[in-house]
Amino acid sequence: MDKTMAFTSVHRERETEMKDILTTVYESLQEKGYNPINQIVGYILSEDPTYITTYNNARSLIRHVDRDELLQILVKKYLES
Repeated sequence: MDKTMAFTSVHRERETEMKDILTTVYESLQEKGYNPINQIVGYILSEDPTYITTYNNARSLIRHVDRDELLQILVKKYLES
């Protein structure tokens, strides 16, 4: 049971980290006048970093997010709501 709890804790921390990164990237894109949703979706679909601005180190940050893991979380959260 302790091992499951530890895994759950690590998983939640990873989700929180990805949310923080996406929030920073979203805000950076918005500040630069881009449509953040379109830009992030473009990046997720293509993995082309040019969809993400370098402003506020957003392009570097988004590379710390595993796209497959992010998509799994997004689908899970969407179906839970």
